[in-house]
Amino acid sequence: MKKIIFLSLMLVIVATGCVKLGSETAEKTLTLEEAKAKAVDFVNNNLMQPGSTISIKEASEDIGMYKLVINMSNGQEVTSYITKDGKKFFPQVMDIGEVEGKNQNSDQADSQPQPAANAPKTDNPKVELFVMSFCPYGVIAENAMSPVAGLLGDKADINIRYIASIEGDDINQVKSLHGPIEGIEDARQLCVLNNYGQEKFWDYVDEINEKCYPIYRNGDDVYETCWQTAAKNAGVNISKINTCVEKEGASLIKKEDEIAKSYSVSGSPTLIINGTKISAERNPEGYKAAICNAYNNPPEECKIALSAEGGSAQGGCN
Repeated sequence: MKKIIFLSLMLVIVATGCVKLGSETAEKTLTLEEAKAKAVDFVNNNLMQPGSTISIKEASEDIGMYKLVINMSNGQEVTSYITKDGKKFFPQVMDIGEVEGKNQNSDQADSQPQPAANAPKTDNPKVELFVMSFCPYGVIAENAMSPVAGLLGDKADINIRYIASIEGDDINQVKSLHGPIEGIEDARQLCVLNNYGQEKFWDYVDEINEKCYPIYRNGDDVYETCWQTAAKNAGVNISKINTCVEKEGASLIKKEDEIAKSYSVSGSPTLIINGTKISAERNPEGYKAAICNAYNNPPEECKIALSAEGGSAQGGCN
């Protein structure tokens, strides 16, 4: 179901009536500087919470009005318009293409996960398992996917995706449901994948999930020792990963955030196969069966039975 988007622009139109861009009477035309001052005064005195103010970052003429790029007190930028006579203010712009795209993503987000039989079929299924590395249900899902990745190898494109976000380039500012320690671990796992490939990635994730996830709340120093031991056991160079996290961690998280948003995914775990959200039992056999169903011609590995234990945990982290 499409979600109806209510914008403050609509409220202004309802309250003031439709605006004619061309005045039928000789109205005083404000200069650009006068329009900026009027907009700042109006917004600060009528639309902002006490103690919050805005400023104008940019101003220019556009579509017969003055276009204003407003800096909000929370750092957000909003594009608004004011008529040249200073009588009508439009606090937000509706971009038709952007809204249509959001509605399409909303349809996908609102849809229930499909049975594995409904997954589109390809020669090499693309599998994306979205998790938060310290979400208990995400850990269960990773543990279920690990033997499937080992079984199918490069005959399926299996990827773990991470649900986190960040502004700026300091990885320590990463935002994740279970705190920065989780977001940094997400970046660390991405660095292991990029530097060592799938096999060592899964070795490292298996070590983290078994030994470090249970104690991640015990303090940064405790976890630091644990992940380094996990890295050594997986044959991963600690210094190399630390450098990667410091220099590339923020950009890696930003990319993951973009991918999650493109699917409107926010819950850990979420399984996407060939672009379709899929419901599957969270055990190795359940995930294997779901993926094998998405082949045009399933490989021989699909005939090998995996464990069907542990598929009852159907909760998630949101």
